[in-house]
Amino acid sequence: MKTQLSLLVLAAASLLSVSRAAEPVAQPGGKIPGAVPIALVKVAGGLVDPIHMASPHDGSGRLFVCERHGVVRVIKNGELLPKPALDIKDKTLSSFLEEGLYAIEFHPAFKTNRKVYISYADLWFNGATMLMEYTMSAKNPDVIDETSGRVIMQLDFPYCNHHGGKMKFGPDNYLYIGVGDGGWEGDVLNTGQDLHTLLGKMLRIDVNKSSADRAYDIPKDNPFLTPLQQMTLFGVSEEQFSKVHPKARPEIWAYGIRNPWTFSFDRKTGDLYIADIGQNHWEEVDFQLASSKGGENYGWKYMCGSHPFPLILKKGPDGKLAAVAPENAPLVGVLPVAEYSHVDQGICIIGLGVYRGKDYPALDGTYFVSDWGTGKIWGLKRDATAKWQMQELLDLDTPLRPTSGGEDEAGNIYLMHATANYGGPVDPLTSERGALWKIVPANKVPAGATTAPLQK
Repeated sequence: MKTQLSLLVLAAASLLSVSRAAEPVAQPGGKIPGAVPIALVKVAGGLVDPIHMASPHDGSGRLFVCERHGVVRVIKNGELLPKPALDIKDKTLSSFLEEGLYAIEFHPAFKTNRKVYISYADLWFNGATMLMEYTMSAKNPDVIDETSGRVIMQLDFPYCNHHGGKMKFGPDNYLYIGVGDGGWEGDVLNTGQDLHTLLGKMLRIDVNKSSADRAYDIPKDNPFLTPLQQMTLFGVSEEQFSKVHPKARPEIWAYGIRNPWTFSFDRKTGDLYIADIGQNHWEEVDFQLASSKGGENYGWKYMCGSHPFPLILKKGPDGKLAAVAPENAPLVGVLPVAEYSHVDQGICIIGLGVYRGKDYPALDGTYFVSDWGTGKIWGLKRDATAKWQMQELLDLDTPLRPTSGGEDEAGNIYLMHATANYGGPVDPLTSERGALWKIVPANKVPAGATTAPLQK
């Protein structure tokens, strides 16, 4: 009976997904409206595995950069300050590239409450992600008061990869957290589809409140809140039953995600872009409208991109092996809006952000996405017919290793790169130094600026 029910659920999901697939998933080769050549202008160098950047949005123009080994650096008035804002190297596990100091984020009311949040892999808790709240020093506004640290959340992992770790306040002022499926490969623990675990999810919490058993509260409109209730067998619609999840974790906002290493909100529309790192064949961009009520299933591990998982290797007419979908494989969940192949485009998707600044109108509304393996940069945007287009905008002569993106208070988009080795154990201090770059139209490069070399 359980098997029959499972098949019915999959069949229903398949039918729903096929109807959603009427709009093709964008791939490189498209043409975005108003596309212009871009360049990368160097903002700061000498950084140790820079992995995230954020602005406090307080009018100071400062940029705060996370160095993976556990140090937060400050760029002020265009200069990298010698004194770090925070140094927790003694607490940070960073021997493997997917672990370290993941992100820094500033409270929406930072100008008045001076609260700042960081997430990192904790050395003493076997790489568990610690989400911490700190307060900026009252004596020095460029320094975080380490003694003010308060643990908001601890996320334990079975393996050393696929931790996610980035976080961002949404337009609703709730904190969103990207959490990977827990590691190894192929989601061996089936966490992506399991609502009983926080792994393989996007989380949404309220850090302005706390409850008896946690240092945060659950927004009342999170999609998987199921109040205690009596059981009723009959007279309840299927739609009502579909919303009953008594054991689901209430922090969950969306699920079916492999490794949401980077994600961004469009500050103008409130829409959410999730750059979900794929398995062996496809990388994807998931999209959620600002009007969403949450609860989206983005398919992993039934899907990777718009393709069933796992793909199988078969010989084609030319005798070469090719990855193809098994026969009758169901399509499950909300399909991505864009994807690219490992064959010729890259291996690890890195979202950078949506440009909403005033200095470069030609870039307005473009979501920039890059790849850690090739350093390519694409623009993603809807065309005049509302169809998603993905266009390559930059291919460097000497590929950078993009690790993350970010935006400043003015809406400009940045890229960080680090040449760190993927394997481990590796001391980040032994890596070639990384840098922070700003995306600008190629015809707007300031005189004398250092730019990344273009493909010849």
